[in-house]
Amino acid sequence: MAKLGKRAKAAREAFAGKENVSIDEAVSLVKGNAKTKFDETVEIAMNLGVDPRHADQMVRGVVALPNGTGKDVRVAVFARGPKAEEAEAAGADIVGAEDLMETVQSGKIDFDRCIATPDMMPILGRLGKVLGPRNLMPNPKVGTVTMDVAQAVKDAKGGQVQFKAEKNGVVHAGVGKASFDEAKLKENVMAFVDAVSKAKPTGAKGSYLKKISLSSTMGPGVSVSVESATGNDPAA
Repeated sequence: MAKLGKRAKAAREAFAGKENVSIDEAVSLVKGNAKTKFDETVEIAMNLGVDPRHADQMVRGVVALPNGTGKDVRVAVFARGPKAEEAEAAGADIVGAEDLMETVQSGKIDFDRCIATPDMMPILGRLGKVLGPRNLMPNPKVGTVTMDVAQAVKDAKGGQVQFKAEKNGVVHAGVGKASFDEAKLKENVMAFVDAVSKAKPTGAKGSYLKKISLSSTMGPGVSVSVESATGNDPAA
């Protein structure tokens, strides 16, 4: 077994015995133990009572975090003509059509969000096996297939986060940076939890929000009281 460094050991000790804590304590713990030389991302993982293999239990959506993600999001837009010009003017990092398709097919995916106008979907259809597993495939349900590409680019750059349940019913995302103050991180976490809560599918049975955990990029995780994260904690 690899020997733990001083920082990792101290973090483990700080988190020892901490389970199902309030959102305030969780944010404080994660932020206080993110001590690497870079600005770590604060990440949330939510275990949901769903089986995404069934169409009526799929969970996906989008949320605009009130304080942004702190990340410089690179946006690619599939569009032609005036819509391509609109995307560029709005700040898109990469804009194209067949040429962009060929770039993606070659294995070069230098972007974090992909947006497309509806007429580009035949081209995007050929990239499903490449973009799908990376959760980059444009989808009208989350506003990434749209004629209003300028607004979609601004939303993506402004802190909008997409989420989708993986096969084990887990949703995860970055909800800010360790350099954010605690109040802003808490706001972002609660906004994300609220969006996932509202995305509860019709086929979900029993307990929907089963477990919520927070961690930083290099730090251990801590479980958060579901009641606290949803704003329903009577002790708060």
